[in-house]
Amino acid sequence: MILPLILFGVAFVFLFAGVPVAFAFSGAAFLVAWLAPEIGIDIFALLPARIYGIMSNSTLMAMPLFIFMGLLLEKSGIAERLLGNISQLFGSLRGGMALGVVFVGVLLAASTGVIGASVVMMGVIAIPSMLSARYAPSFASGVVTASGTLGQIIPPSIVLILLGDVLQISVGDLFAAALLPSAILVGLYVAYILALCFLRPSVAPAIESNANLRELALDTLKYSLPPVALIAVVLGGILAGLVTPSEASALGAAGAVLLSVLLRKFSLSLLRYAALQTAIFSGLIFAILIGASAFTLVFNETEGGDLIFELFESSEDKWTFILVAMLLVFVLGFLIDFIEICFIVVPLFLPLVAHFQIDALWFAILLALNLQTSFLTPPFGFALFYLKGAMGNALRTLDIYKGAVPFIVLQLLLLALLLLFPQIVVH
Repeated sequence: MILPLILFGVAFVFLFAGVPVAFAFSGAAFLVAWLAPEIGIDIFALLPARIYGIMSNSTLMAMPLFIFMGLLLEKSGIAERLLGNISQLFGSLRGGMALGVVFVGVLLAASTGVIGASVVMMGVIAIPSMLSARYAPSFASGVVTASGTLGQIIPPSIVLILLGDVLQISVGDLFAAALLPSAILVGLYVAYILALCFLRPSVAPAIESNANLRELALDTLKYSLPPVALIAVVLGGILAGLVTPSEASALGAAGAVLLSVLLRKFSLSLLRYAALQTAIFSGLIFAILIGASAFTLVFNETEGGDLIFELFESSEDKWTFILVAMLLVFVLGFLIDFIEICFIVVPLFLPLVAHFQIDALWFAILLALNLQTSFLTPPFGFALFYLKGAMGNALRTLDIYKGAVPFIVLQLLLLALLLLFPQIVVH
Protein backbone atom coordinates (compact mmCIF):
# COMPACT_ATOMS: atom_id res chain seq x y z
CA MET A 1 0.00 0.00 0.00
CA ILE A 2 3.02 2.28 -0.07
CA LEU A 3 3.02 2.56 -3.87
CA PRO A 4 0.12 5.10 -4.04
CA LEU A 5 2.05 7.40 -1.70
CA ILE A 6 5.21 6.99 -3.77
CA LEU A 7 3.22 7.80 -6.92
CA PHE A 8 1.90 11.06 -5.47
CA GLY A 9 5.32 11.87 -4.00
CA VAL A 10 7.06 11.49 -7.38
CA ALA A 11 4.39 13.63 -9.07
CA PHE A 12 4.86 16.47 -6.58
CA VAL A 13 8.65 16.25 -6.85
CA PHE A 14 8.27 16.72 -10.61
CA LEU A 15 5.88 19.65 -10.05
CA PHE A 16 8.21 21.45 -7.66
CA ALA A 17 11.08 20.83 -10.06
CA GLY A 18 9.21 22.87 -12.68
CA VAL A 19 7.97 20.03 -14.89
CA PRO A 20 4.69 20.99 -16.65
CA VAL A 21 1.66 19.55 -14.89
CA ALA A 22 0.56 17.17 -17.66
CA PHE A 23 4.05 15.67 -17.90
CA ALA A 24 4.57 15.62 -14.12
CA PHE A 25 1.63 13.31 -13.47
CA SER A 26 2.06 11.16 -16.58
CA GLY A 27 5.83 10.97 -15.96
CA ALA A 28 5.27 9.84 -12.38
CA ALA A 29 2.88 7.17 -13.63
CA PHE A 30 5.33 5.84 -16.22
CA LEU A 31 8.25 5.89 -13.78
CA VAL A 32 6.40 4.03 -11.00
CA ALA A 33 4.91 1.51 -13.46
CA TRP A 34 8.35 0.86 -14.94
CA LEU A 35 10.06 0.43 -11.57
CA ALA A 36 7.31 -1.65 -9.92
CA PRO A 37 7.31 -5.19 -11.36
CA GLU A 38 3.81 -5.91 -10.03
CA ILE A 39 2.44 -3.19 -12.32
CA GLY A 40 4.61 -3.17 -15.43
CA ILE A 41 4.71 -0.83 -18.37
CA ASP A 42 2.14 -2.99 -20.21
CA ILE A 43 -0.58 -1.35 -18.15
CA PHE A 44 -0.49 1.57 -20.60
CA ALA A 45 -1.94 -0.62 -23.34
CA LEU A 46 -5.28 0.51 -21.88
CA LEU A 47 -4.43 4.19 -22.29
CA PRO A 48 -5.40 4.65 -26.00
CA ALA A 49 -8.96 3.52 -25.26
CA ARG A 50 -9.16 6.04 -22.43
CA ILE A 51 -7.83 8.84 -24.64
CA TYR A 52 -10.37 8.00 -27.34
CA GLY A 53 -13.12 8.19 -24.73
CA ILE A 54 -11.90 11.63 -23.64
CA MET A 55 -11.77 13.02 -27.16
CA SER A 56 -15.26 11.72 -28.02
CA ASN A 57 -16.85 13.03 -24.82
CA SER A 58 -19.78 15.25 -25.81
CA THR A 59 -19.71 17.16 -22.51
CA LEU A 60 -16.09 18.20 -22.94
CA MET A 61 -16.80 19.29 -26.52
CA ALA A 62 -18.67 22.29 -25.08
CA MET A 63 -15.61 23.62 -23.29
CA PRO A 64 -13.53 25.01 -26.23
CA LEU A 65 -16.48 26.91 -27.69
CA PHE A 66 -17.41 28.45 -24.32
CA ILE A 67 -13.78 29.55 -24.00
CA PHE A 68 -13.90 31.01 -27.53
CA MET A 69 -17.12 32.89 -26.69
CA GLY A 70 -15.57 34.32 -23.55
CA LEU A 71 -12.38 35.43 -25.24
CA LEU A 72 -14.28 37.26 -27.97
CA LEU A 73 -16.43 39.09 -25.43
CA GLU A 74 -13.40 39.84 -23.29
CA LYS A 75 -11.37 41.37 -26.13
CA SER A 76 -14.27 43.21 -27.76
CA GLY A 77 -13.89 46.11 -25.31
CA ILE A 78 -17.28 45.59 -23.66
CA ALA A 79 -15.86 45.13 -20.16
CA GLU A 80 -13.64 48.22 -20.36
CA ARG A 81 -16.53 50.39 -21.54
CA LEU A 82 -18.87 49.07 -18.86
CA LEU A 83 -16.36 49.57 -16.06
CA GLY A 84 -15.78 53.16 -17.10
CA ASN A 85 -19.46 53.96 -17.49
CA ILE A 86 -20.61 52.29 -14.28
CA SER A 87 -17.83 53.97 -12.33
CA GLN A 88 -19.12 57.35 -13.47
CA LEU A 89 -22.79 56.44 -13.05
CA PHE A 90 -22.44 55.24 -9.46
CA GLY A 91 -19.30 57.14 -8.52
CA SER A 92 -21.32 59.67 -6.54
CA LEU A 93 -22.26 56.83 -4.16
CA ARG A 94 -19.83 55.52 -1.60
CA GLY A 95 -18.41 52.31 -3.01
CA GLY A 96 -20.08 52.90 -6.36
CA MET A 97 -16.99 51.93 -8.32
CA ALA A 98 -16.67 48.74 -6.26
CA LEU A 99 -20.27 47.81 -7.05
CA GLY A 100 -19.50 48.40 -10.73
CA VAL A 101 -16.55 46.00 -10.51
CA VAL A 102 -18.81 43.33 -8.97
CA PHE A 103 -21.39 43.81 -11.76
CA VAL A 104 -18.76 43.51 -14.49
CA GLY A 105 -17.25 40.53 -12.63
CA VAL A 106 -20.61 38.77 -12.82
CA LEU A 107 -20.87 39.55 -16.53
CA LEU A 108 -17.35 38.28 -17.21
CA ALA A 109 -17.97 35.17 -15.11
CA ALA A 110 -21.09 34.34 -17.11
CA SER A 111 -19.27 34.87 -20.40
CA THR A 112 -15.61 33.94 -19.98
CA GLY A 113 -15.23 31.68 -16.95
CA VAL A 114 -11.43 32.14 -17.23
CA ILE A 115 -10.23 33.37 -13.84
CA GLY A 116 -6.78 34.67 -14.75
CA ALA A 117 -8.04 36.76 -17.67
CA SER A 118 -10.87 38.30 -15.60
CA VAL A 119 -8.66 39.25 -12.65
CA VAL A 120 -5.90 40.72 -14.82
CA MET A 121 -8.26 42.66 -17.06
CA MET A 122 -10.31 44.16 -14.22
CA GLY A 123 -7.14 44.89 -12.26
CA VAL A 124 -5.52 46.78 -15.11
CA ILE A 125 -8.71 48.73 -15.86
CA ALA A 126 -10.30 49.30 -12.45
CA ILE A 127 -7.46 49.49 -9.90
CA PRO A 128 -5.84 52.72 -11.24
CA SER A 129 -9.24 54.47 -11.29
CA MET A 130 -10.12 53.26 -7.79
CA LEU A 131 -6.75 54.34 -6.38
CA SER A 132 -7.00 57.76 -8.02
CA ALA A 133 -10.45 58.10 -6.40
CA ARG A 134 -8.72 57.51 -3.04
CA TYR A 135 -10.10 54.01 -2.48
CA ALA A 136 -8.16 52.01 0.13
CA PRO A 137 -5.70 49.79 -1.81
CA SER A 138 -6.62 46.69 0.19
CA PHE A 139 -10.35 47.22 -0.42
CA ALA A 140 -9.86 47.84 -4.15
CA SER A 141 -7.70 44.74 -4.60
CA GLY A 142 -10.11 42.59 -2.57
CA VAL A 143 -13.09 43.62 -4.71
CA VAL A 144 -11.20 42.91 -7.95
CA THR A 145 -9.84 39.49 -6.93
CA ALA A 146 -13.15 38.34 -5.43
CA SER A 147 -15.18 39.53 -8.45
CA GLY A 148 -12.64 38.04 -10.85
CA THR A 149 -13.00 34.56 -9.33
CA LEU A 150 -16.80 34.43 -9.71
CA GLY A 151 -16.23 32.45 -12.92
CA GLN A 152 -15.57 29.39 -10.74
CA ILE A 153 -19.20 29.17 -9.64
CA ILE A 154 -21.36 31.20 -12.06
CA PRO A 155 -22.52 29.20 -15.14
CA PRO A 156 -21.32 28.44 -17.75
CA SER A 157 -18.26 27.88 -15.56
CA ILE A 158 -15.50 25.72 -17.05
CA VAL A 159 -15.07 24.21 -13.56
CA LEU A 160 -18.71 23.11 -13.51
CA ILE A 161 -18.38 21.54 -16.96
CA LEU A 162 -15.32 19.55 -15.84
CA LEU A 163 -16.95 18.52 -12.55
CA GLY A 164 -20.08 17.44 -14.41
CA ASP A 165 -17.98 15.17 -16.59
CA VAL A 166 -15.93 13.72 -13.72
CA LEU A 167 -18.89 13.21 -11.37
CA GLN A 168 -21.03 11.90 -14.24
CA ILE A 169 -23.91 14.31 -13.74
CA SER A 170 -25.81 16.52 -16.17
CA VAL A 171 -24.07 19.82 -16.87
CA GLY A 172 -27.48 21.46 -17.31
CA ASP A 173 -28.56 20.27 -13.85
CA LEU A 174 -25.25 21.49 -12.44
CA PHE A 175 -25.72 24.94 -14.00
CA ALA A 176 -29.23 25.14 -12.53
CA ALA A 177 -27.97 24.06 -9.10
CA ALA A 178 -25.28 26.77 -9.14
CA LEU A 179 -27.62 29.70 -9.85
CA LEU A 180 -28.96 30.28 -6.33
CA PRO A 181 -25.58 29.87 -4.54
CA SER A 182 -24.06 32.26 -7.10
CA ALA A 183 -26.77 34.83 -6.46
CA ILE A 184 -26.31 34.51 -2.69
CA LEU A 185 -22.55 34.98 -3.01
CA VAL A 186 -22.93 38.11 -5.16
CA GLY A 187 -25.50 39.39 -2.67
CA LEU A 188 -23.04 38.87 0.19
CA TYR A 189 -20.38 40.80 -1.74
CA VAL A 190 -22.76 43.72 -2.35
CA ALA A 191 -23.98 43.73 1.26
CA TYR A 192 -20.41 43.76 2.56
CA ILE A 193 -19.39 46.63 0.26
CA LEU A 194 -22.42 48.73 1.26
CA ALA A 195 -21.98 48.01 4.97
CA LEU A 196 -18.26 48.78 4.94
CA CYS A 197 -18.77 52.02 3.02
CA PHE A 198 -21.47 53.08 5.49
CA LEU A 199 -19.30 52.30 8.52
CA ARG A 200 -16.00 53.52 7.06
CA PRO A 201 -16.65 56.14 4.36
CA SER A 202 -12.95 56.83 3.87
CA VAL A 203 -12.41 53.31 2.46
CA ALA A 204 -14.40 54.08 -0.71
CA PRO A 205 -15.31 57.76 -0.95
CA ALA A 206 -17.82 59.18 -3.39
CA ILE A 207 -16.41 60.94 -6.43
CA GLU A 208 -17.70 63.91 -8.37
CA SER A 209 -18.67 63.51 -12.02
CA ASN A 210 -19.76 66.12 -14.52
CA ALA A 211 -20.74 63.55 -17.12
CA ASN A 212 -24.21 63.46 -18.68
CA LEU A 213 -25.92 60.69 -16.67
CA ARG A 214 -28.59 60.07 -19.30
CA GLU A 215 -25.99 59.51 -22.04
CA LEU A 216 -23.94 57.32 -19.72
CA ALA A 217 -26.99 55.21 -18.84
CA LEU A 218 -27.89 54.71 -22.50
CA ASP A 219 -24.31 53.83 -23.41
CA THR A 220 -24.17 51.37 -20.52
CA LEU A 221 -27.37 49.71 -21.71
CA LYS A 222 -25.97 49.56 -25.23
CA TYR A 223 -22.90 47.65 -24.08
CA SER A 224 -24.49 45.52 -21.36
CA LEU A 225 -27.74 44.32 -22.91
CA PRO A 226 -26.24 42.40 -25.89
CA PRO A 227 -23.90 40.17 -23.81
CA VAL A 228 -26.58 39.74 -21.14
CA ALA A 229 -29.05 38.70 -23.84
CA LEU A 230 -26.53 36.25 -25.30
CA ILE A 231 -25.82 34.72 -21.89
CA ALA A 232 -29.57 34.48 -21.19
CA VAL A 233 -30.16 32.68 -24.49
CA VAL A 234 -27.28 30.25 -23.96
CA LEU A 235 -28.04 29.43 -20.31
CA GLY A 236 -31.79 29.59 -20.84
CA GLY A 237 -31.56 27.08 -23.67
CA ILE A 238 -29.56 24.67 -21.49
CA LEU A 239 -31.77 25.07 -18.40
CA ALA A 240 -34.97 24.70 -20.43
CA GLY A 241 -33.64 21.55 -22.07
CA LEU A 242 -33.93 23.03 -25.55
CA VAL A 243 -30.26 22.53 -26.39
CA THR A 244 -27.41 20.42 -25.05
CA PRO A 245 -24.35 22.15 -23.53
CA SER A 246 -22.32 21.46 -26.67
CA GLU A 247 -25.07 22.94 -28.88
CA ALA A 248 -25.39 25.93 -26.54
CA SER A 249 -21.63 26.53 -26.68
CA ALA A 250 -21.77 26.64 -30.49
CA LEU A 251 -24.70 29.06 -30.27
CA GLY A 252 -22.74 31.20 -27.81
CA ALA A 253 -19.63 31.28 -30.00
CA ALA A 254 -21.65 32.31 -33.05
CA GLY A 255 -23.49 34.92 -30.98
CA ALA A 256 -20.20 36.36 -29.70
CA VAL A 257 -18.97 36.78 -33.27
CA LEU A 258 -22.24 38.50 -34.22
CA LEU A 259 -22.05 40.82 -31.19
CA SER A 260 -18.50 41.86 -32.01
CA VAL A 261 -19.68 42.69 -35.57
CA LEU A 262 -22.69 44.68 -34.33
CA LEU A 263 -20.54 46.63 -31.86
CA ARG A 264 -17.98 47.28 -34.63
CA LYS A 265 -15.23 45.49 -32.72
CA PHE A 266 -14.77 42.54 -35.07
CA SER A 267 -11.50 42.07 -36.92
CA LEU A 268 -9.47 39.19 -38.29
CA SER A 269 -6.81 39.80 -35.65
CA LEU A 270 -9.47 39.48 -32.92
CA LEU A 271 -10.77 36.26 -34.48
CA ARG A 272 -7.24 34.87 -34.80
CA TYR A 273 -6.43 35.80 -31.18
CA ALA A 274 -9.57 34.11 -29.82
CA ALA A 275 -9.05 30.98 -31.95
CA LEU A 276 -5.36 30.67 -31.02
CA GLN A 277 -5.92 31.20 -27.30
CA THR A 278 -8.83 28.75 -27.35
CA ALA A 279 -6.62 26.13 -28.98
CA ILE A 280 -3.83 26.74 -26.45
CA PHE A 281 -6.09 26.66 -23.38
CA SER A 282 -8.12 23.67 -24.61
CA GLY A 283 -4.95 21.83 -25.57
CA LEU A 284 -3.59 22.45 -22.08
CA ILE A 285 -6.73 21.04 -20.49
CA PHE A 286 -6.78 17.94 -22.69
CA ALA A 287 -3.04 17.36 -22.17
CA ILE A 288 -3.61 17.47 -18.41
CA LEU A 289 -6.59 15.15 -18.78
CA ILE A 290 -4.51 12.61 -20.71
CA GLY A 291 -1.74 12.86 -18.11
CA ALA A 292 -4.34 12.43 -15.36
CA SER A 293 -5.71 9.34 -17.13
CA ALA A 294 -2.25 7.75 -17.11
CA PHE A 295 -1.83 8.70 -13.44
CA THR A 296 -5.20 7.31 -12.30
CA LEU A 297 -4.62 4.15 -14.35
CA VAL A 298 -1.48 3.39 -12.34
CA PHE A 299 -3.01 4.69 -9.09
CA ASN A 300 -5.93 2.27 -9.39
CA GLU A 301 -3.55 -0.56 -10.27
CA THR A 302 -1.66 0.12 -7.01
CA GLU A 303 -5.01 -0.24 -5.19
CA GLY A 304 -4.80 3.38 -4.06
CA GLY A 305 -8.52 3.86 -4.62
CA ASP A 306 -9.30 0.85 -2.43
CA LEU A 307 -7.04 2.25 0.28
CA ILE A 308 -8.92 5.58 0.34
CA PHE A 309 -12.28 3.81 0.27
CA GLU A 310 -11.37 1.51 3.18
CA LEU A 311 -10.03 4.46 5.18
CA PHE A 312 -13.36 6.32 5.14
CA GLU A 313 -15.63 3.26 4.96
CA SER A 314 -14.46 2.15 8.41
CA SER A 315 -15.60 5.44 9.97
CA GLU A 316 -19.14 5.18 8.53
CA ASP A 317 -19.40 8.94 8.93
CA LYS A 318 -20.15 10.85 5.74
CA TRP A 319 -19.47 14.20 7.40
CA THR A 320 -15.92 13.15 8.23
CA PHE A 321 -15.39 12.31 4.57
CA ILE A 322 -16.96 15.57 3.35
CA LEU A 323 -14.89 17.73 5.72
CA VAL A 324 -11.64 15.91 4.90
CA ALA A 325 -12.40 16.10 1.16
CA MET A 326 -13.13 19.84 1.39
CA LEU A 327 -9.94 20.46 3.39
CA LEU A 328 -7.86 18.44 0.92
CA VAL A 329 -9.24 20.30 -2.09
CA PHE A 330 -8.77 23.63 -0.31
CA VAL A 331 -5.10 22.92 0.44
CA LEU A 332 -4.38 21.47 -3.02
CA GLY A 333 -5.97 24.59 -4.53
CA PHE A 334 -2.88 26.50 -3.31
CA LEU A 335 -0.49 24.18 -5.12
CA ILE A 336 -2.11 22.96 -8.34
CA ASP A 337 -4.73 24.33 -10.71
CA PHE A 338 -8.42 23.41 -10.63
CA ILE A 339 -8.01 21.33 -13.79
CA GLU A 340 -5.65 18.85 -12.10
CA ILE A 341 -7.86 18.75 -9.01
CA CYS A 342 -10.93 17.96 -11.14
CA PHE A 343 -9.23 15.20 -13.13
CA ILE A 344 -6.92 13.64 -10.53
CA VAL A 345 -8.33 14.25 -7.05
CA VAL A 346 -12.10 14.34 -7.57
CA PRO A 347 -12.29 10.88 -9.24
CA LEU A 348 -10.85 9.42 -6.03
CA PHE A 349 -13.96 10.65 -4.20
CA LEU A 350 -16.48 8.98 -6.54
CA PRO A 351 -16.75 5.58 -4.75
CA LEU A 352 -17.21 7.32 -1.41
CA VAL A 353 -19.83 9.73 -2.76
CA ALA A 354 -21.81 6.69 -3.92
CA HIS A 355 -21.11 4.73 -0.70
CA PHE A 356 -22.39 7.50 1.58
CA GLN A 357 -25.26 8.30 -0.81
CA ILE A 358 -24.19 11.94 -1.07
CA ASP A 359 -26.05 14.02 -3.64
CA ALA A 360 -23.54 14.54 -6.45
CA LEU A 361 -24.99 17.94 -7.44
CA TRP A 362 -24.59 19.27 -3.91
CA PHE A 363 -21.08 17.84 -3.63
CA ALA A 364 -20.06 19.38 -6.97
CA ILE A 365 -21.23 22.87 -5.90
CA LEU A 366 -19.32 22.50 -2.62
CA LEU A 367 -16.20 21.61 -4.62
CA ALA A 368 -16.61 24.55 -7.01
CA LEU A 369 -17.09 27.05 -4.18
CA ASN A 370 -14.16 25.54 -2.30
CA LEU A 371 -11.90 25.90 -5.33
CA GLN A 372 -12.97 29.52 -5.69
CA THR A 373 -12.03 30.16 -2.04
CA SER A 374 -8.60 28.58 -2.50
CA PHE A 375 -7.99 30.96 -5.41
CA LEU A 376 -8.29 33.87 -2.97
CA THR A 377 -6.52 32.52 0.12
CA PRO A 378 -3.07 33.94 1.02
CA PRO A 379 -0.27 33.29 0.58
CA PHE A 380 -0.64 31.01 -2.48
CA GLY A 381 -4.03 31.95 -3.98
CA PHE A 382 -3.68 32.11 -7.76
CA ALA A 383 -5.95 35.17 -8.11
CA LEU A 384 -3.66 37.11 -5.76
CA PHE A 385 -0.63 36.28 -7.91
CA TYR A 386 -2.52 37.26 -11.08
CA LEU A 387 -3.36 40.69 -9.64
CA LYS A 388 0.13 41.29 -8.27
CA GLY A 389 1.67 40.30 -11.60
CA ALA A 390 -0.66 42.67 -13.47
CA MET A 391 -0.22 45.64 -11.13
CA GLY A 392 3.45 45.31 -10.20
CA ASN A 393 4.52 47.94 -7.66
CA ALA A 394 1.21 49.79 -7.85
CA LEU A 395 -0.14 47.45 -5.13
CA ARG A 396 1.68 46.00 -2.14
CA THR A 397 1.42 42.25 -1.64
CA LEU A 398 0.27 42.83 1.95
CA ASP A 399 -2.61 45.03 0.73
CA ILE A 400 -3.69 42.34 -1.73
CA TYR A 401 -3.66 39.73 1.05
CA LYS A 402 -5.57 41.98 3.48
CA GLY A 403 -8.18 42.81 0.87
CA ALA A 404 -8.92 39.17 0.11
CA VAL A 405 -9.60 38.14 3.73
CA PRO A 406 -13.16 39.57 4.12
CA PHE A 407 -14.25 37.95 0.86
CA ILE A 408 -12.76 34.61 1.95
CA VAL A 409 -14.88 34.87 5.11
CA LEU A 410 -17.98 35.52 2.98
CA GLN A 411 -17.26 32.48 0.81
CA LEU A 412 -16.67 30.29 3.85
CA LEU A 413 -19.97 31.58 5.24
CA LEU A 414 -21.74 30.49 2.05
CA LEU A 415 -19.93 27.13 2.16
CA ALA A 416 -21.18 26.64 5.73
CA LEU A 417 -24.72 27.56 4.64
CA LEU A 418 -24.60 24.97 1.84
CA LEU A 419 -23.34 22.34 4.27
CA LEU A 420 -26.11 23.10 6.77
CA PHE A 421 -28.88 23.64 4.21
CA PRO A 422 -28.35 21.37 1.17
CA GLN A 423 -31.80 22.37 -0.09
CA ILE A 424 -30.23 25.62 -1.32
CA VAL A 425 -28.69 23.48 -4.07
CA VAL A 426 -30.97 20.42 -4.15
CA HIS A 427 -34.58 21.52 -4.53
